[in-house]
Amino acid sequence: MSNDIEGQDWAVSTMCWYAVFIWFGASLFSQSLYMAFNGTPYDANILLNSVGPFAWILIGIELFVWGFLALALGGKLVNRFNVPTQEIPSQDNVLPQA
Repeated sequence: MSNDIEGQDWAVSTMCWYAVFIWFGASLFSQSLYMAFNGTPYDANILLNSVGPFAWILIGIELFVWGFLALALGGKLVNRFNVPTQEIPSQDNVLPQA
């Protein structure tokens, strides 16, 4: 007997949300570990100087991630106000179900 279970692919938005959560969590963990060993948070200027010319690529990636997050949350907020909500029916009209 063969068990043919077809897996569904994840939506792009789901994968992007996971990427944002992983990015944010990794940043928090890295910063807290650095502070545990050194007692002070990262110095942004030293970090950017140590990366050299690739700093602008990293800055671009980070801006893209934050831009996606802002657009996704903004889209959900706009959609929340544009979609009409259903009215709750009166309890007088509801019959009990058998």
